[in-house]
Amino acid sequence: MAMKMNPNDVQMPQKEEGEKEEDRSMSRSDRSVQVKRKSSGSGDDSLGSLPKHPRCPLTPSLSPRKRTTSQSKTEPPLLRTNKRTIYTAGRPPWYNVTGTTFKEAFVIGLCGGSASGKTTVANKIIEALDVPWVVLLSMDSFYKVLTKDEQELAAKNEYNFDHPEAFDFELLVTVLRKLKKGKSIKVPVYDFTSHCRRKEWKTVYGANVVIFEGILAFANKELLKLLDMKVFVDTDSDIRLVRRLKRDISDRGRDINGVIKQYNKFVKPSFEQYIEPTVQVADIVVPRGGENFVALDLIVQHVHSQLEKREITVRSALASAHQGQPLPKTLSVLESTPQVRGMHTIIRNKDTNRDEFIFYSKRLMRLLIEHALSFLPLKPVQVETPQGSIYEGKRLSGKRITGVSILRAGETMEQALMHVCKDIRLGKILIQTNHDTGEPELHYLRLPKDISEDYVILMDSTVSTGAAALMAVRVLLDHDVQEDKIFLLSLLMAEMGVHSVAYAFPKVRIITTAVDKKVNNEFHIIPGIGNFGDRYFGTDTPSDWTESD
Repeated sequence: MAMKMNPNDVQMPQKEEGEKEEDRSMSRSDRSVQVKRKSSGSGDDSLGSLPKHPRCPLTPSLSPRKRTTSQSKTEPPLLRTNKRTIYTAGRPPWYNVTGTTFKEAFVIGLCGGSASGKTTVANKIIEALDVPWVVLLSMDSFYKVLTKDEQELAAKNEYNFDHPEAFDFELLVTVLRKLKKGKSIKVPVYDFTSHCRRKEWKTVYGANVVIFEGILAFANKELLKLLDMKVFVDTDSDIRLVRRLKRDISDRGRDINGVIKQYNKFVKPSFEQYIEPTVQVADIVVPRGGENFVALDLIVQHVHSQLEKREITVRSALASAHQGQPLPKTLSVLESTPQVRGMHTIIRNKDTNRDEFIFYSKRLMRLLIEHALSFLPLKPVQVETPQGSIYEGKRLSGKRITGVSILRAGETMEQALMHVCKDIRLGKILIQTNHDTGEPELHYLRLPKDISEDYVILMDSTVSTGAAALMAVRVLLDHDVQEDKIFLLSLLMAEMGVHSVAYAFPKVRIITTAVDKKVNNEFHIIPGIGNFGDRYFGTDTPSDWTESD
């Protein structure tokens, strides 16, 4: 569905800026690419069994279009017209119908000497892959926090930043392992001028492909286990020195004598001792860096072939599951009083005007949220009344409540939630149905800090197959929210959607005002309520967009 909102209101995930390197053609060698095959590997694991793909757009004369990356300062993947904003890329399901993550991110490790062109190679791979949600993770973010004495040595160019001891491998392995599994992670931000970590950390979530680059990317056994493809970027040492001089002087505020001193004393010896020998574990050696289009073509083709093996459909599987089963005990339906029945009659009527539709929808939302709050765990407390007596009362047994709406229709429930819960925090998740595949896709999320400690009220207007609800719950779990602290609220649900969520996440409380039995071939609830978002906001659904439910 088209999103009729101010483009400034929605910010897409961004990727981290890579280290600046020269993107030039190098004349060291005429080698195009070296491919190493593992003697014990099967045909599927080697690059010799690649399927035939059209040549990727990596020739110098073509400019590949940029893709969404989880940490990028490039333009977000959307098209803007005078009337609407259209998103052009999103993260497809990374879990199966049981809600379990089945599809780990494909991790490419890029190793090479300092200023060898690793980031340039990484960015060219990202552009050519043409897949959404790519994360670029730099090893430079994981330098250890220096002691006071080490800080003084670093200021005098006497500290070896190219030694394995300079890196926090324990944190790096933990972060990359979580990212590979699709979890939310926090990445430290390193300040090369002051040689310390900044206070703020970057939050990264979700990837089809992770590109991990660093001078010692292959120097740790636990790291190597996480890499699906290992690429060594081989660049002449003189060229690397020239690049390093330019980068450290112009970008990091260092003087030429200090840079040369550090290079001769630490950088060059460390490369020869720790970095260059790791070329033996590489699957591919790329001479000349970003200008080696043959090597980049080969890398991109292999990644595409691996991603194709991981494709799975979720929505169609949900539609054929759980038929004829009794409704789960985790479902709670608001009592169908004459008042509730009367409001449903009004909002389900296709001839109801927009003002009445909004008014009675809001009334139902308020009743729904009041009903949902009754399921929150409470603990006994004693308070003293103004008359000096003791009253045995109840209070929320937890830190706080956070509301999360599934955009755009779920956002309509936020006002009712704020009227009931004072000073509540709000988060948003944008999920849209891909018109070509019929699958839900995650386009955007903004969740409050430390949401893992909260009870979360997840809001959507309607739930038919449960595909979007499943994705939203999976997002919350990936941010370490406890399953039994998630409350899914919806004005109207189909039995199919209830079963889908309850089967995948049996501890999630499901709360609604009504449950309809059927879903048609277009996954619309029957008898249903129509497209809630269009009726509420007074918009028409474009033929190429559908709202996930």
